[in-house]
Amino acid sequence: MKTIGLIGGMSWESTVPYYQIINEEVKNRLGGLHSAKIILYSVEFDEIEKCQSSGNWDKSAEILGSAAKGLEAAGADFVLICTNTMHKVAPQIASMIHIPIIHIADATADELEKCHIRKIALLGTKYTMTQDFYKQKLIDRGFDVMIPEDEDIEMINRIIFHELCVGEIKDYSRKEFLRVIDKLSEKGAEGVILGCTEIGLLIHQVDSSLPIFDTTQIHAKSAVEIALTE
Repeated sequence: MKTIGLIGGMSWESTVPYYQIINEEVKNRLGGLHSAKIILYSVEFDEIEKCQSSGNWDKSAEILGSAAKGLEAAGADFVLICTNTMHKVAPQIASMIHIPIIHIADATADELEKCHIRKIALLGTKYTMTQDFYKQKLIDRGFDVMIPEDEDIEMINRIIFHELCVGEIKDYSRKEFLRVIDKLSEKGAEGVILGCTEIGLLIHQVDSSLPIFDTTQIHAKSAVEIALTE
């Protein structure tokens, strides 16, 4: 079994499911008392968020790159960045280490292809929805990526940072997300990517008429697949 390196804490609310999903998946596959080999480096999210909001992505890359180097030194065989947004600096982090980074958008694209979905709605932070670092990965794989209208982008971003990242799960916010999903469905979306690892705390498949692609679940399970592959 390979050792999984996790860069978490962005936010810690969504890092907890990573640990749980990975270990449950290993137990399901191997049975008995088996669990995953995991090394977790949990960063201070306030520091990262200030880099995001000020546009200082270089500093955030240095912080996460240092975390990745620590995981490599501790014996990790590969690294997962447990957040969608900070994959903006994945190339910089990758340049600092000698082990692979498993990109969350690549893992998600693999899952979309298995389900034969091509027109996909993307929900996430405003950075993920409006910038190219994430969407372009999907576009390059042949997907038609749809995002919400500007006012809904701001609403979703606010709920992520001011509610979900601090553990607040509100029915009203769930209804707002589902309203946006319904609008994108009417425009032709065949499924929806929960492109922020916190959104899966709020929205589940039972809530939506569209197929839901929870990137936390997808990313964590892809780590298990790699860890258990010879």
